[in-house]
Amino acid sequence: MSLGDEPGYGDGSRGDDGGYGGTGQTRTRLPDRPGDVYGGARRGRSSSRSLVTVVGVVVLLIAAIAFANRGGDDSSSSSGTGNGGGTATRTSPTAPSGQRPVDTNTGGIPTGYRHDVQGAQSAATNYGVALGSTGMFDTNQRHAIVNTVYAPEVAAARQSDLDSAYSSEKFLTNIGLTKDGRAPAGQTFVSRIIPVGTKVTSSSTDSATVELWYTSLFGLSGNGSTNPVSESWFTTTYQLKWISGDWKVADFSQKDGPVPVGRDQKASTADDMTKAVEEYGGFTYAR
Repeated sequence: MSLGDEPGYGDGSRGDDGGYGGTGQTRTRLPDRPGDVYGGARRGRSSSRSLVTVVGVVVLLIAAIAFANRGGDDSSSSSGTGNGGGTATRTSPTAPSGQRPVDTNTGGIPTGYRHDVQGAQSAATNYGVALGSTGMFDTNQRHAIVNTVYAPEVAAARQSDLDSAYSSEKFLTNIGLTKDGRAPAGQTFVSRIIPVGTKVTSSSTDSATVELWYTSLFGLSGNGSTNPVSESWFTTTYQLKWISGDWKVADFSQKDGPVPVGRDQKASTADDMTKAVEEYGGFTYAR
């Protein structure tokens, strides 16, 4: 997530469709009860809509049971015939590789990846999580993150720019933080990336271009928050280079989406959101 994607950064203007910068947003059902930005009673659904929902669930269950119980030789769906008359296993580009994640880290960030495209995808994912974390709003943690994930020459060139951006009092005020990048008393700052998948668009022996699709949680949970936690969807493209035995970020670009259709769900209370952020830990990712 880049700074410019957050509501309230810059002029904070909304487009005609109600989204920031004129882009559509994933729909989140806002509370019905005034005074609680997260809570609220849920309106009843019509009986016809409820019936459709029940029928849909039943159909999905039947399909799942049929799939789980299917028998016989179904090799056509998992293998193909090679030129020599044998069989070659087909691997879906979205299937997990089965490789183990790295077991080393630098300052809490996973490092030491395989020198192949799977290692590049794992690196892009874990680096993306670090770059989208609350640590980027703390000077010492930000320096450690940047020096770990970026190529040395890139880290040196961008450190001052990042310091200037993340210490901007206007930016921090617009997202509800104090001038030193901390959450107000009684509130919890949330900035977390949840990866959905990766795709390699080009690669060579010592370089790779990896697209990371993810959803982002960003905002302040707690009573009185003027910037409640919301979700956004982005795809970040990382240019990676193999440097000194590991993958490092040389450059990146970001775009919105793909954004799924949001369900009509009641937003959680401030207390529930705060507890979830504090109690549910993250992962080390491996392609």
